[in-house]
Amino acid sequence: MSVNVTGNFKVSCGKLYVLLRAGPLALMAILAPVGASSSVDADDIKPLRLCADPTNLPYSSDDASEPGFYLEVGQAIGKALGRPVTYNWYKTYFGKRSVRVTLLGKQCDAMMGLPLSDDFMGPAVIFSRKISEQAYALVTAKEQVVGSIEDLRGKRVAVQYQTTPQNLLALRDDIEKVTVMSPDDGMKALDLGTVEVAFVWGPTAGWLDKTQYQNRYKIRTVEGRGLSWDAAIGFAKTSVELRDQVDAVLPGLDQTIGDLATKYGLTGDTSTRLLVSENSSSLFVLPTAATEVPFAAHSPSVNVIAKESEAHAGDSGSTEAGREIFNSTCAHCHGTDAVQGERRIDLRRLQLRYGENARSTFWATVREGRPAKGMPAWKDVFTDEDLNNIYAYLTTVQASAGSAN
Repeated sequence: MSVNVTGNFKVSCGKLYVLLRAGPLALMAILAPVGASSSVDADDIKPLRLCADPTNLPYSSDDASEPGFYLEVGQAIGKALGRPVTYNWYKTYFGKRSVRVTLLGKQCDAMMGLPLSDDFMGPAVIFSRKISEQAYALVTAKEQVVGSIEDLRGKRVAVQYQTTPQNLLALRDDIEKVTVMSPDDGMKALDLGTVEVAFVWGPTAGWLDKTQYQNRYKIRTVEGRGLSWDAAIGFAKTSVELRDQVDAVLPGLDQTIGDLATKYGLTGDTSTRLLVSENSSSLFVLPTAATEVPFAAHSPSVNVIAKESEAHAGDSGSTEAGREIFNSTCAHCHGTDAVQGERRIDLRRLQLRYGENARSTFWATVREGRPAKGMPAWKDVFTDEDLNNIYAYLTTVQASAGSAN
């Protein structure tokens, strides 16, 4: 059955219902008569702007052929709302800072996969209904039986650095812990036989098992405080109408979301249940691929470097303040006190690499970023004074030509 909604269009009752639920913008796009000067053309429909990490599979990627679970869910939502989808790329490695800079900075309309908790960002962020559950997992050979933490006794277990699993097992002397820096390292240790179990971030483990290890492992997701949480779509508190529109179409996407979770290896065995006591530390880890290099994945190309503004070309900075900022924000990638063995992100080589352009290269790259290469823009986070201080500190640790390899 169809309904003649204008002189030129017929819309099925089911489609009309979806449009009414999706909101006035999508409905106006259909109801406007052809040729009317007041019609809403496709070009006039505002896109749904999603905050997205360019290198964070299985969640998101700037590779259109493999966009990731959350971006494909976002695309399905956009289609249901009658809105095109665009992306604002920013590394989620920075946790809550990434939410402040992008979503709360009005650079995008929605952020996929935030923990569904009023405590997350306080009243500044509102949430859709649940879209998935995210959890750590125990990864083992398929024939190995692990039903509880007690089954880990006497085993070598890979635990991810600075995560709830590491804290949970820290006091268990009957379990041999092997600390790894990422889920990738934990899966590699398991595959090499140096550990018997990997206790790591489940979605990444599932993705790696599917894409690199031919589904040879058992992924047992776990539950408990600091180990699992519901994930939803986050919006700025002023976006109640958009949130309600998204909530209206989500029930119709349940099958799609389930299929996408399977596609990206996010589904696992939920039979294991681990509970962390109320006295245990619970830390929030924004779901990311822990192997990514967030600050500068690649050395910036000279041909895309803009010159630093002349207003700051001669500014000096405080090396002490710069060192503090650097070690609190940049050291996780570039090394404490800039000690870094990987040449492409070794900031002690700035002057060797760029000579007299070192300052302008640093200034433009840190301010503007290179999102496609994993380098976020810091201009909305750091002040010019902060940048001057960081650079002043870096000048004190520059390698000499004689020490270069």
